Amino acid sequence: MYKSIFALIFSIFLAGPIFAADLGGRVISIGSDTTYPPHEFIEDGVVKGFDVDVVAAICERINCVPNWVTTAWDGIFPALANGEFDMVVSGVTITEERDKIVDFSDPYIIVQQGILMRVSDKGATIDDFKSGAMKLASQNGTTNAALGEELVGRDNLALFDSFNNAVIAVQNGDVDGVIIDSTSAAAYEQEFAGELAVGITGLSSDPLGLVFQEGDSMQDDFNEGLAAIIADGTLQKLTIKWWPK
Repeated sequence: MYKSIFALIFSIFLAGPIFAADLGGRVISIGSDTTYPPHEFIEDGVVKGFDVDVVAAICERINCVPNWVTTAWDGIFPALANGEFDMVVSGVTITEERDKIVDFSDPYIIVQQGILMRVSDKGATIDDFKSGAMKLASQNGTTNAALGEELVGRDNLALFDSFNNAVIAVQNGDVDGVIIDSTSAAAYEQEFAGELAVGITGLSSDPLGLVFQEGDSMQDDFNEGLAAIIADGTLQKLTIKWWPK
């Protein structure tokens, strides 16, 4: 799956030259809801994850220093627009609605949405959630939640302030599934092997991007850095690191 994702992203950059942007060692303040493994999470007091590695690799190419600022997902885009940080990196899906208030980089990965559920419920269908026989959950304000509401209706969708809390609700039996990006679902499936599993896949495919204030020229710098780590194979190596299978 991830080979095809990488091939698609790589093809975006084949037509254009790669330039050498230089931010002069600037410290970049990055707002992130660091509760979304494996994209970004906190371990031993340090922000880690795929997105963290991607930004670090880009900053090596364009001479900048990332400074991660943990912030709640709710209100993260208005906070960026108000200058509370320089950019947002938080597994953000590129959408037309968001693009009205922020600017996006080129996509750095494309994810599918699926439903994480208890292993004992694996085999359930989306119709089970539509009928109300099973309860779906997601994180409030995400494209996952928007798709969940579209698929099963608002009455059959429970919203939480983080995916971690939604996953706990599945474990406790308060809800029956979480609609979530496949990349993060794989991390939870591994963490709770034998207890949770992805039961429904391929609900949609979404490109993720780095997020900037409207009109910020840093968008171009990061696009150049992204093109560089795609061209030299770094992005592919990071994808394999975080999703080895």
